Amino acid sequence: MLNAIDKELLKEVADLEGIPKGAYNIRKNGELMGREVSANINIETNEKGDGIVITIKPGTVDESVHIPVILSKAGLHDVVYNTFVVGEGADVTIIAGCGIHCGSSESEGHSGIHEFRIGKNARMRYVEKHVATGKGTGKRILNPTTKVYLESGAYAEMELSQLGGVDEANRINEAEMGPGSSIFITERVMTEKDQSARSENRLILAGDDSKANMVSRSVIKGNSRQDFYVNLEARARCFGHIECDAIIMDNGVNETVPALKALHSDAELTHEASIGKIANDQLMKLMSLGLSYDDAVNRIIQGFLK
Repeated sequence: MLNAIDKELLKEVADLEGIPKGAYNIRKNGELMGREVSANINIETNEKGDGIVITIKPGTVDESVHIPVILSKAGLHDVVYNTFVVGEGADVTIIAGCGIHCGSSESEGHSGIHEFRIGKNARMRYVEKHVATGKGTGKRILNPTTKVYLESGAYAEMELSQLGGVDEANRINEAEMGPGSSIFITERVMTEKDQSARSENRLILAGDDSKANMVSRSVIKGNSRQDFYVNLEARARCFGHIECDAIIMDNGVNETVPALKALHSDAELTHEASIGKIANDQLMKLMSLGLSYDDAVNRIIQGFLK
């Protein structure tokens, strides 16, 4: 049964009002809470018992699978390794994410490693949200890792967000791309108070005509810190682009390091990066329309992270 906290976390991380329709795997406090498979999507516990294997049949289209994790147990630090096999020609959406509710002085955390193997000409949209709530003083820790392997003609779109409540986060994203494959990663992170977030990314364009695009949006409030590192490595005729923008407020600290490595004469790699404060003219314009200072700031941040 879902209690009030469970329902709140599922709504935040997966936009669910309750148990979803179709295939799903819900993990609560380190244990399986519920699982359902479909005719085209199978979910089973892996051999080590530390995660799941999700297999999507070739040609599966217009289907989705939800795999949220929720934590509300003091002192628990959950670790899982999940593997996704997306069959040739499939077109699916995977909704993941973790929600932590801290109600004590003990820390709580989740480290989720997700490995994706995307078959020839398959398409995958992956949505991962991380949130933390509760009035407890314990640390809320989330350490996600994604490893993506794309076969020829495959496409992956990944939306990764962490917009509040997480005290410490260390994210790792890795991707290796075959001929004609494409990946588009959008990462949105907001920190405040004394929180910290670190993002390390390595994208390898190994096949001819592969494409990679990574966009990072960061808002750093209070005394928080964010570090963003990305290495784009081209081993073939390909195109890659990095775009990273950060808004700093109060005493926030940000380090952004984009790196391009071309190992092929026909590689085309570009990057854009900016760090700054909210522009005064934007604030003045919104306040002239009747918004308070705080409302104007929130409106600008919401638009930036959208």
